[in-house]
Amino acid sequence: MATVSSAPAPGMHQIDLSKLSIQQLLQLKTQLDQEINVFQDSLQTLKIAQGKFMESGECVEKMTPEAKGKTILVPLTGSMYVPGTISDTDNVLIDIGTGYYAQKDAAGAKDYFKRKVAFVTEQIEKIKMLGMEKSKVHKAICMMLEMKVQAQRQSAKPSTS
Repeated sequence: MATVSSAPAPGMHQIDLSKLSIQQLLQLKTQLDQEINVFQDSLQTLKIAQGKFMESGECVEKMTPEAKGKTILVPLTGSMYVPGTISDTDNVLIDIGTGYYAQKDAAGAKDYFKRKVAFVTEQIEKIKMLGMEKSKVHKAICMMLEMKVQAQRQSAKPSTS
C-alpha cells in the first residue's frame, strides 16, 4: 500500500511513499492536484469539441435535396449571423480548423465528422484512464500523508505530557 507504481506508463516510475517526508508528500500531492485539474480541463475541452463535431455532422445530415432554396442563418463570427439561401445540397464547406475550410460532398463531410467524433471520443477515454490512475496515486498519497501526520502527533504527545 505504501508503494505507488505506474510502471506501464512511459516516463513514470515506482516510488515508496513511506520513505518520503511529510513535506515531500505535500509537494507530490500538490503536483498531482494540478495534473488532475489539467486532465479535467482537457476533458471539458474535448467534450465541447466532441459536441461541436456531432452537431456539425447532424447539420450535414439535414442537407437534403428538399433543403435547396431554403433560407438559413450563416455564421460570420461566434455571435453574428447573416441570412443566406441554400443553393447546393450536394457540396458543403466545412471548417477543418485554424481558419481553414474545405469543400466536401455531403457523404465526405458526414464521414469527416464521424471520424472526428471517433477520434475525440478515443482521446477522452485515454485522458479518463490517465486521470483515474492519477486519482489512485493521489488517494494513496493522501492516505500515507494522513498516517505520517498521525504518527508525528503520536510521537509528539508523550513529550508534552
